[in-house]
Amino acid sequence: LMDEPFGALDEMTRERMNSELQRIWQSTGTTIVFVTHSIPEAVFLSTRVVVMSARPGRIVGTVDIDLPQPRNVETREQPRFAELIRDVRRLLREGGGFDAEPAGEDALIAAEEGL
Repeated sequence: LMDEPFGALDEMTRERMNSELQRIWQSTGTTIVFVTHSIPEAVFLSTRVVVMSARPGRIVGTVDIDLPQPRNVETREQPRFAELIRDVRRLLREGGGFDAEPAGEDALIAAEEGL
């Protein structure tokens, strides 16, 4: 179980760690449950993304990730990668994971993150 292990890293370091985790996973074959709030990270690392609602935490749905292995920097530039991100975002919207128009402090955070 890995709960937000790369959350405090800058984007470039985070991507390097994602690639290293992929390499370790491929060499060991060990199952990893990886918790993240980063949709691109979830799509890049996963064979399946399980989307949960905010509160109460319930499974909204799953997205099977059919990107070829091994994954690398170019994977993030493929049209299919963008499609899978959209699929996860759609499930989040359906499950109340985020609103179309954030309010208050959430609006400030969204603006700072370019959302």
